[in-house]
Amino acid sequence: MDELVREVLEEEGWIVGGAVRDELLGRPVLDLDVACADPRGTAIAYARRFGGAAFSLSERHGAWRVAVGGDEHTVDFTPLPGGGIEADLGSRDFTFNAIAARVGTREILDPFGGRADLEARVVRAVSGTVFVDDPLRLLRAVRFEDELDFRMDERTEALLRGAAPLVTRAAGERILAELDRLSADGYRRLADVGLLEPLGGELDGRLEALDDPAFRLVAVFRNRVTRFPISNELRRYALTLLRATRPEGPSPREIHRFRRQTEPWALEALAFIGATELAGPVEGSRRADPAEPLVRGDELGLEPGPEIGRILAAIDEERAAGTISSREDALVLARSLAREAGVA
Repeated sequence: MDELVREVLEEEGWIVGGAVRDELLGRPVLDLDVACADPRGTAIAYARRFGGAAFSLSERHGAWRVAVGGDEHTVDFTPLPGGGIEADLGSRDFTFNAIAARVGTREILDPFGGRADLEARVVRAVSGTVFVDDPLRLLRAVRFEDELDFRMDERTEALLRGAAPLVTRAAGERILAELDRLSADGYRRLADVGLLEPLGGELDGRLEALDDPAFRLVAVFRNRVTRFPISNELRRYALTLLRATRPEGPSPREIHRFRRQTEPWALEALAFIGATELAGPVEGSRRADPAEPLVRGDELGLEPGPEIGRILAAIDEERAAGTISSREDALVLARSLAREAGVA
C-alpha cells in the first residue's frame, strides 16, 4: 500500500483513514491519505516521481493532493498535528477510520479498537462530539452501514439521533455525494434515525421502482431536490420525472405524446409514475423511430416562426399514429394546419 509513498517521504509518515480500513477489509484501495510533516513538499516530490498533478486542497489546513490518471487515483498529503499521529487519529470520525499504518514498516496504530470493530462489523464514534464537529458525519455513518453492511453501536446511534437536526449544516455538494452512494435500504435507514426529514425527504413506494441513484434522489426529495446544488443535467432529469403524466393508454399516439414529454428518460418516467406496464410499447416506439422526418421546416413554404415547430410536431404525431406515411401526406396536413392557424 505504501511502497510509492516511501520512496519520496523523507520524514515520518502514516497511511491513515479509508485506505487502511479498506485494506484490512480486503477491499480495493484506490486512494491514499498520508499524514506527514511536509505535505506540500511530499506531494510535489510524489507528482514529479510518479506523474500526476499536485495541488493544494486547503491552504488553511495545509493539505495537498496528487491526482494520477485523470483523478482515477489520488494521494492526499495532510499535516501531522502538533500532538502527532495520536492527535490526528483522535480527531477522526469512526474507530475503523482511526487506524494508522506507518509508512515503510508493518506497524499499525489502533488506539480506539478499530480493527475489532471491523471484525464485529460495527460503526463506532471515536468521541462524543464527532457529529457536532462535522455534521456530514451523520450521513457518513449511515452510508458506512449501508455500504459495508455494518451497524452503529447503541452509543453512536444515540449520538447521531441527538444531533440529527444538524445534518442541514453540511455543505450541499457533500450531502449530495453521500446521498448518491445510498441504496434504497440506506434511505430507509436515514428515515429511521431521523436524518431524512430535516433534509426535506420522505419515502413512498417509488423508492425501489428503479435501482438508480438519481432516480432515488428524485423519488425521495421530489420537487425539493432542486434545493440541492444539482447539475443542470440532473435538474432536467428531475423536472422531466416530476412533470410526467400517465398515458391514457398504450396506443401509438399516446405513447408518442408521452415520449415527447419525457425522452430521453421515458422509461425512468414510467417507473416514477408507476406505469411500467407501458415499457414494452415505449421500447417498441423507440425501435420504430424513423431515420428521417417526412418533411423539414424549410420545405413547408411558411414564414419562420413558432407555428412551424407545432406543425412539424403534429406531422410526427400523425406519422407515429399511422394516419400518414408519405411526404405528400405530410405536406397536405401541413397546409391544412397552416390555414387553421392563419399562417398559410
